[in-house]
Amino acid sequence: MKIFDVDELSTHGGSLRLYITHKENDQFSLTKNISVILEKEKKFGLEKIPTYEEFGIYVSKIKLDLQNLIKNIKDDSKNIVCYGAPAKGNTLLNYCNITNNQIDYTVDKNPHKQNLFLPGTHIPIYSPEKIQETKPDYVLILPWNLKDEIIEEIKYIRNWGGKFVIPIPEVKIL
Repeated sequence: MKIFDVDELSTHGGSLRLYITHKENDQFSLTKNISVILEKEKKFGLEKIPTYEEFGIYVSKIKLDLQNLIKNIKDDSKNIVCYGAPAKGNTLLNYCNITNNQIDYTVDKNPHKQNLFLPGTHIPIYSPEKIQETKPDYVLILPWNLKDEIIEEIKYIRNWGGKFVIPIPEVKIL
């Protein structure tokens, strides 16, 4: 297989769409997009091992920061729920060993996800109305790339002093 073209997408905070064909297929020629992406990758140091080692340290810091924040919230007898049930959010929770012992529930607009559980963490998934019913102290936004829209959508949590937790690119409370 060989890549003959690539597009940059804004999906999920930045993605690549690759166009691939069999190596023997000469019907497609390489586009300039490939050299542009390769140059960007080189600029970010993606061909060097230390880049990935530094990224590992960065990811470990987010894990520790999120674990500590949730521990502090629970130690203060406050509650925290999540908004959303995306795969990347579930990956984050599992990586951080955060389960239904720390998070009461998550909500998601998708009715096909409601009344189920997040894999591995066993956190129950409800409809977004649950937030107004239980009035949590904190809402951890799992689709962090959509944080602005979600904060606007559920800004009413501020009426009872609720706060938003954004885990990526760094753990912060809004």
